[in-house]
Amino acid sequence: MRTRLSAALAACLVLLPAVPAAPAAASPAEKKTLEGYARDTWRSMTAMVDPATGVPADKIEGTLAAATRAKVTSPTNIATYLWSTVAARDIGLIRKSEALTRVTRVIGAVERLERHTPTGQFYNWYDPHTLALVRTWPESGSVVEPFASSVDNGWLAAALMMIRTAVPQVAGRANALLTSMDFRSYYDPAGKPDTGLLRGGFWPEQPSGCSVASDYNGSGTTVYSTCHHYGALTETRITSYVGIALGQIPKNHYFGMWRTLPDTCDWSWAEQKPVGVWETHQGVNVFEGTYGYRGLRLVPTWGGSMFEALMVPQLVPEDTWGARSWGRNHPIYVAAQRAHGLDDARYGYWGFSPSNNPSGGYREYGVDAIGMDTDGYTSDQERTSVDYGFGDCRPGKPEPASYGDGVVTPHASFLALRYAPAQALDNLAKIKADFDAYGPGGFYDAVAVRSGQVAKQYLALDQGMIMIALGNALSRDALRGYFATPQVRAVLAPLLAEETWNVSR
Repeated sequence: MRTRLSAALAACLVLLPAVPAAPAAASPAEKKTLEGYARDTWRSMTAMVDPATGVPADKIEGTLAAATRAKVTSPTNIATYLWSTVAARDIGLIRKSEALTRVTRVIGAVERLERHTPTGQFYNWYDPHTLALVRTWPESGSVVEPFASSVDNGWLAAALMMIRTAVPQVAGRANALLTSMDFRSYYDPAGKPDTGLLRGGFWPEQPSGCSVASDYNGSGTTVYSTCHHYGALTETRITSYVGIALGQIPKNHYFGMWRTLPDTCDWSWAEQKPVGVWETHQGVNVFEGTYGYRGLRLVPTWGGSMFEALMVPQLVPEDTWGARSWGRNHPIYVAAQRAHGLDDARYGYWGFSPSNNPSGGYREYGVDAIGMDTDGYTSDQERTSVDYGFGDCRPGKPEPASYGDGVVTPHASFLALRYAPAQALDNLAKIKADFDAYGPGGFYDAVAVRSGQVAKQYLALDQGMIMIALGNALSRDALRGYFATPQVRAVLAPLLAEETWNVSR
């Protein structure tokens, strides 16, 4: 099946040129600023490392006091520390010998972690001091049911792919860990006709909540998968890329993930009615839809956050391999985030992504209008949302009269550096100047811009995103290059090159 845009709409679509293969070189002043941010951010990463194991904790308080390290860590935390160490080496913050020592210790620790033997998958939470599997939550004493997350394992595998290129001395050990991880264990061929979909993860024992008994990799061992699949083309695509690159998941699975949900009333619960066309790629019918926001047309994420859109291209050169799709969409996504913060909500700042909540705890922040989820990730503490309706299928509601206490997170601006460098640096400078938002380990995690509340913590995930963005900016994309080997490029690049998305600004 294939439909076409109306001539009038097609005529108004402006196709953007692809972004260059690497970010433009920074000016001397910009380079000095970026190096300062990197030096301080690296300080927070090292402060999170437990000296007994060399493994980072999940987070640490803004004072960087060792006693405030979290008592848990995750595969994603370990992944971010691995690539942050390589970034620190390439930027010149540490010697090659120190980087090798740090990476070798982490690889040794990962080799010791308990995991699900039939699939080679790691569990979500470990004690960074002892490396023991966490079965009781340290803060509350509540029971933790061991769970293997497809996304957490995807990030760890992606980091191992980088390490086997970036640190030749441990390449064999990194590769042994990588190739022992079987991502078929998440791949449900029946999740979507022709392409299948990935489950969110599995428990080795039947959990208290919803689960589905499965044995997707044919190991003969039953596990209990999540009831949900990952159907949106959001940050979870890193696991799809890894599985495809390793030859464990079919290539056409990439085209099974929704760009947007279709434009029929069957999907009218979604955030807005998309505009798009059906195209065929690798024998798969793909609805190449877009959302509209303040004069922009873009492919959305699930919740509308910067993390969902722009963490993956710090490793995977989507904007060059998919020059007519991702290469056009990523800068428009940044433009939409900026338009929301500056023009729509009028916060005076921008950059919305999941982070610690300045009022306590952790929360998902984003731009509701550019996420497919009806409830969306909102940008303020009051959870102000929009409802554009879905054509004749669902009536819309009036636009919000105003927004409340908007929460911006610095890591979102660092992710945007490649696509709007001057604007990102300006936004960061304003956040630093206007709030008590910068400490001994760089930018604190988040700022509520109207109340002035600051989440004075450092998270391994968020600081790791900052480090890889800075590593790419200051090394002409060396970090990307470690992932995007010729072998990986040969598998993934042709897939991403197939589509032309009708995005515009």
